[in-house]
Order: sequence, then structure tokens, then C-alpha cells
Amino acid sequence: MPLTGLCNRLTDHLRKIFRCCCPLLCLIFMTTASTGKADGRQPIVLGQSCALSGPAENLGLEMRAGLLAAFSKINSEGGVNGRDIVLISRDDGYEPDRAIRNTRNLIQEENVFMLIGEVGTPTSEAVVPLVEEWKVPFFAPFTGAELLRVPFRKYVINVRASYFQEMERLASYLIHVKKIKRIACFYQNDSYGFSGLKGIEIALEKRGMKLVSKGSYERNTVAVMGALRDINRAAPEAVVLVGAYSACAEFIKLSKSKVKKKQIYCNISFVGTTSLQKALAGHGRDVIVSQVVPYPEDTEIPLVKEYVGAMSKYQHDYPISFISLEGYIAGKLFYQIAMSVPGELTRENFISSMEKTGRFDLGGLVLQFGPGDHQGLETIYLTEISPALQKIQD
Repeated sequence: MPLTGLCNRLTDHLRKIFRCCCPLLCLIFMTTASTGKADGRQPIVLGQSCALSGPAENLGLEMRAGLLAAFSKINSEGGVNGRDIVLISRDDGYEPDRAIRNTRNLIQEENVFMLIGEVGTPTSEAVVPLVEEWKVPFFAPFTGAELLRVPFRKYVINVRASYFQEMERLASYLIHVKKIKRIACFYQNDSYGFSGLKGIEIALEKRGMKLVSKGSYERNTVAVMGALRDINRAAPEAVVLVGAYSACAEFIKLSKSKVKKKQIYCNISFVGTTSLQKALAGHGRDVIVSQVVPYPEDTEIPLVKEYVGAMSKYQHDYPISFISLEGYIAGKLFYQIAMSVPGELTRENFISSMEKTGRFDLGGLVLQFGPGDHQGLETIYLTEISPALQKIQD
């Protein structure tokens, strides 16, 4: 376990003990342990509820690793005007009810400055009412769901492009480049799956087309056989998948074993490319994944070079991946916005300064915000898993 993670867990255990025994001692301990300093400067404490266990755990672990790598580098260089950034992560197992409990605790008990790096649509959907009730920024959730974009929500700040944009890019590639006419959709039976399903339906409708078939599975399972039968009855040429890596890998492997005709399998970014590639083993041919951040080994981009170095130094037990890069981007963006705030760093001033500053260059990757515009990135990249992970030039 990385030293930072070990320290965070130790801090969590000691917090519980001290809270029961002596509130004053607890306060003194947390101030010193969180900052690593004894000079009275208070840390900026951020909260994260994400999957750290269960079938989607790699998504949360990698997102958290990217955030921690960014914050470790920032803190080593002086933090935000001398204040360290501290991340408190709580495991929700990719389940909405646990995410609600975690969020209440982070806001009411831990008094976090904001929430960052939530993983998943159903968990994000569940906690948005709490975010809006308490007016706490919900920063860089790992989801492209439309419900976090329309209607506009003041306290939701998105880094990544939307699932609708990813689906538009995939539809364009399949139809105009690969000349495919029969497309099906495999999706998770919840708000995440519905968001992706709606996205591909809209993209096809623009081209006068409809899905030839569709099938669903339940979150946190790999029970995909029913969906496989429903989808393959229509003999699709391509299947767009909206699920977590374990279920998508199971679907693809089973499909390849049962369907003799070649199919293309397209996943959106949430699937977790590194985890999907590992789960597929030798079955990665004809598997495409859309991405919302640059290729994580393209060190010609200054930001990516910095990210690779920070991961190697502070989070070397976790992979160089699209997800940990997205976490790093979120962490560095938080720092740049916080540094742009004139005067006191408050939640309202943070949002106001982000909107007024507008443009944030992280080192070859520019994010744009404004009043009524809380999504920083718009570009979609395509990658192919096999024979080796590579960019698609089309």
C-alpha cells in the first residue's frame, strides 16, 4: 500500500478513537496529522465517495491514485498558499445508498471544503440533492451523465466531456468510417446505462437509424447471458456497451465464443480501459474505447509527462491509465482554481473565480469554463485495445 494511503487509513482509525474520547484532542491531532505541520495553517480538506471495493473497485482506486499523486506534488511544492490539500476517501462500493451515507458524513462530520472524484452515475445522481441543499461544490465526478449537465447546476463542476458526446463520436466512427449499419446496445440497468443508451439512440436518430437490438444487466453483477441472447437475435455488426469493466468483459468474451460472425465492440470511457484490457486477456481484438482525456503515455504533452513522474514518485503501485490521469487532471485543476481566488478561499469564491478566470492551461491541456458552463473538456479520443492499446486515427 502507498505510504499516503497507509497514513490516511491510520488517520481515519485514530480519528474515530479520539472523537469518542476527547473532542479537543481530536481537533489538535487532525490539524497536525492532516497538514504534516505544527504552525497552525489549516489544510484544505476534500471528500471523495467512490468504489474502493467490489466489481468496480479499480475505477475508484485509480481515480483516487491520480488525485493523491497531484495533491502530493502540490503539497511538496508549498500547497495552496502554504495550505496542504488533504483527501478523505470513503468506499461506497458503487452503491447509491452508501454514497449518500458517505456524503452526509463528509459534509456534516468532516466538514470538507468540497466533494471531488465521485465515481459513477447512480452514486452521483443520489448525492446531487445533498450537494445542492448544502451548497457544496461537486467537483470532477467520474461520469459523463447528462443529469449533471442539463439542467445547469451551479455546484456541479465537470472536467470531462459527456456520454452523449462520446456516443456521437462512436456513432460517427462506426457509420461513416467502418460503414456499419446494424448497431446494438448492451447497458447497465440504472441511470448510467440509461444515459449511455439515450446517447447512442440520439446519435443514430440524427443519421436516420435505430438500434437493431438492446439488452441490459444489473449493476455490480456479471449476469449478462440474457442480454447476450436479446442482442444477438438481431445479428448486429457492432455492439455499444455501457457498463463496468467486469460485465463488459464477460459480455465480449461470451459473445465472441458464441457468435461466429465478426462484431465490433465499443465501450465508453467509464468502463476503465486498463481494467477491461486485463479482464479480456486475449479477447481484446475489435474492442474500441472512447476516451475523454489524452493518451496517458503521451509524454510529449507537458501535463502527461508531469503526471507520469508524479505517479512514479507518489503512487507507483497504481497503473498509468486514463482514469488515474483524469484524477490527476482534476487535482491539478482544483489547485489552479484555488490559486486564482482573490482573498478568502470559500466555496462561493471558488466557483465565482473559476467562472471569471475561464481558461486554465494545465500544461498542453486547456479547460474552459464560464457562467452557465461548468464542463471543462469537450474532446473525445478513440482507442483500440488489441493487439496493443493504441490510438485510432480516423
